[in-house]
Amino acid sequence: MSENARKPSIRFAGFDDAWEQRKLGEIADIVRGASPRPIKDPKWFDDKSDIGWLRISDVTQQDGRIHYLEQRISEMGQERTRVLTEPHLLLSIAATVGKPVINYIKTGVHDGFLIFQNPRFDCEFLFQWLEMFRPKWQKFGQPGSQVNLNSDLVKNMQIMLPVEDEQRTIGAFFSNLDNLITLHQRKYDKLVSVKKSLLEKMFPKNGSNIPEIRFSGFTDPWEQRKFIDMVYRISEMSNDIGLPRVEYEDINSGQGKLNRDLSKKFSTKQGVLFQANDVLFGKLRPYLKNWLLADFSGIAVGDFWVLRGFETDSSFIYTLIQSGAFDKVTNQSIGTKMPRADWSLVSNTVFGVPHSKAEQHQIGTFFLQLDNLITLHQRKLEKLKNIKKSMLEKMFV
Repeated sequence: MSENARKPSIRFAGFDDAWEQRKLGEIADIVRGASPRPIKDPKWFDDKSDIGWLRISDVTQQDGRIHYLEQRISEMGQERTRVLTEPHLLLSIAATVGKPVINYIKTGVHDGFLIFQNPRFDCEFLFQWLEMFRPKWQKFGQPGSQVNLNSDLVKNMQIMLPVEDEQRTIGAFFSNLDNLITLHQRKYDKLVSVKKSLLEKMFPKNGSNIPEIRFSGFTDPWEQRKFIDMVYRISEMSNDIGLPRVEYEDINSGQGKLNRDLSKKFSTKQGVLFQANDVLFGKLRPYLKNWLLADFSGIAVGDFWVLRGFETDSSFIYTLIQSGAFDKVTNQSIGTKMPRADWSLVSNTVFGVPHSKAEQHQIGTFFLQLDNLITLHQRKLEKLKNIKKSMLEKMFV
């Protein structure tokens, strides 16, 4: 391998030396965790223990950075496993195969993980390298089968290493980037949670005709109306080649946003003609939440209901279909293999509606603005993840 081939395409100033090829087994003592058997025996666990028990679910929920463990392992269980009292780099070899892990708390490690003991490397650097390398473990499995990693395979895996100062610099860079991603993920998750909570509180429940939270200036009780008295269900068909088509795969599930530019998506497929401000509701497998408040005219191809407000604000209708009350009705679907929402049931269901169209509009507009804010944070999050993916490829050899 030439000297240039042993250098990454992007690196920090002050580092110019070629990287050195080593085996993972040469830079750490790699051992497998251990599990008491039978694993479900309650004697191995004790809620009062200060030693956590690492599970695959913890890895996925915390994305490999373990700061808390709900399950605790007993003193008897600790004798049958490997206990880490300081942070170590781990590698999952079961279920989440190839996922790197760092424990920041006292941890009992079962036999689904390898432990990198006595490391001769920067922990954060190798964590990020393993993250980058993770998809490549697949080449060691048979097609269509689960990859089986063992300690010998991992020990013999070759890695290109820079000097320790460069390892620390790279590790710190990606650690900071991960923190930024985590920050935006939390903001996004919080906004999604806020929306869910407000959908519950801004619609009346338990037979009430007044919601728990309401905009100032509105005090009248809400009316009870059948859905069919609020909307027209549009049935006009068209195959106009000059109009864009909306299909299920064009909508981000549960977000009400298109995932592609439809300005050039034209065909002769026939579907239901819709206009701007019409609501598209995916009646096929309604739990997938394929819905859209259109801001253009087009043709809905597939199992959509096209709904147009009848003396009811369209943005409110769009918000209503996202509420728990509407979701409960639509998921009483007909069909088993390919369930569909039942129009006869939905159309005759009674929902609470503000008497004032101004209040309807204010509720609908509020949730549209909240959706836009959620989308903004989601795009920032996706951009940061894409930046990390690109940098992992370019900053390692």
